[in-house]
Amino acid sequence: MDAATCSCILSILEEAYPHACNPQDFFSDPFQVLVLTILSAQTTDAQVWALRAPLFSRYPTPLALAQADLLELEALIRPTGYYHAKARHLLGAARMLVDEFGGRVPDTMDELVRLPGVGRKTANIVLFHAFGKNEGVAVDTHVLRLARRIGYTDHSDPIRVERDLMACHSPERWGALTDLLIAHGRAVCTARRPRCGVCPISRFCRYFTREGCPPQG
Repeated sequence: MDAATCSCILSILEEAYPHACNPQDFFSDPFQVLVLTILSAQTTDAQVWALRAPLFSRYPTPLALAQADLLELEALIRPTGYYHAKARHLLGAARMLVDEFGGRVPDTMDELVRLPGVGRKTANIVLFHAFGKNEGVAVDTHVLRLARRIGYTDHSDPIRVERDLMACHSPERWGALTDLLIAHGRAVCTARRPRCGVCPISRFCRYFTREGCPPQG
């Protein structure tokens, strides 16, 4: 897909979802952004946001989290699912923050991906929302689905999908692109039944031009 088409799609999505990238929806504290992003895997935003107050009341700093009891932490984050693995990742990440980074969340990709539970997707989200850095595009399930449907990429590997998305968008728009595609994937281009009839970018979409609008309702 050429850069002009990519820019047009992004502009339409920005108009359709003006609050998708609202900084108030996230937390400027890098520690909170990191923890909540790790917890967000395979769960809903509502479940994660509901834990914010009790979680950071109990563990307000990396040091406090590093000293947490594993079973107590598991019980607290259990509603997010996969809580055994997530608790281990959170403890490991907090301990590394304390031991190797002076209790601060690092602001580079190379350092972030060293933390337990942090891959490129999580690191991209932390860099954008905690530090305002556009290092890449966070490819979650929504972004992967939409990138293939719309026609940004033919790949299924997240790294190659990210490269294709980065290639046709200017760097300053990479972070916003993730949030906009996620918003569109939740509201319109859903996994089971995309609502092509109300999609503002259907005229650019490979899925729509090939498949037509599936029955609605």
